[in-house]
Amino acid sequence: MLSYQHAYHAGNFADVHKHLTLYAVIDHLLRKSSPITFFDTHAGRGLYPLKASETQRLGEYRNGVLPLWQARESLSDEPLLAGWLEAIAALQPLAGRLEHYPGSPWWLSQRLRRDDRLQLFELHPGEHEHLTQQALPANVRRIHADGLAGLSAALPVATPRVCALLDPSYELKAEYAEVAESVLGAMRKARHAVVLVWYPLLPAARHLELLERLRDGGLRKIWRSELMLRDPGEERGMYGSGMLVVNPPWGLDERLAAAMARVTSRLSETSRYRADWWVGE
Repeated sequence: MLSYQHAYHAGNFADVHKHLTLYAVIDHLLRKSSPITFFDTHAGRGLYPLKASETQRLGEYRNGVLPLWQARESLSDEPLLAGWLEAIAALQPLAGRLEHYPGSPWWLSQRLRRDDRLQLFELHPGEHEHLTQQALPANVRRIHADGLAGLSAALPVATPRVCALLDPSYELKAEYAEVAESVLGAMRKARHAVVLVWYPLLPAARHLELLERLRDGGLRKIWRSELMLRDPGEERGMYGSGMLVVNPPWGLDERLAAAMARVTSRLSETSRYRADWWVGE
């Protein structure tokens, strides 16, 4: 199924959770000089104009990045969140106006060093066409293919370090199991890799299959964080956003906890954040 287009949801609270986590992981990884190969298995368009008809239709960014953007001066004392918002500000065509929201290809590519590499996979033909129009560094490859299969085929890599983001739409129930098997397969080929997995929190709780398969697959050092806008039983639809990080950099949990405390205070009175080790060492 190739119907999902992230433009309808760009800049929502799940993007804030996912991309702030990704930003923090990249920040940690770049503290060492050895080259990194990055993978994005479900890249999307790369950049989302917030005035686009798809984005305006649901306007989910209004309860996501927008309240943080509007409060950015008062959030400047929180280092991780301030850096993330400064990066977004640098992207805008007009200073002080939030007109574009960056997708994961932008977050991954903007800080690439000369010897780093990035492979962006996108299977949807229309989304891939949008991606090809984005201005990205020369050490970025845009690949029109299935990202889970592409990640498996590309490993192992020549660089000493690997970081992968798996961010499917989960439109199909089978994707939870497929993502788990892809992570397990990737870790068999590159046990040192840092792997990030996003998943939605829905009333049906299908994400538990993903979590349990990873735990039962024998992986260690899986850190979990979840941002919830409301309780699951209040209404239909996605009530929260989940992130797993396999082999998380040291100190990631504390930095994100501090930033997310400020995020939840800006999103809604019912929003909350929790994080723990899904599987420890």
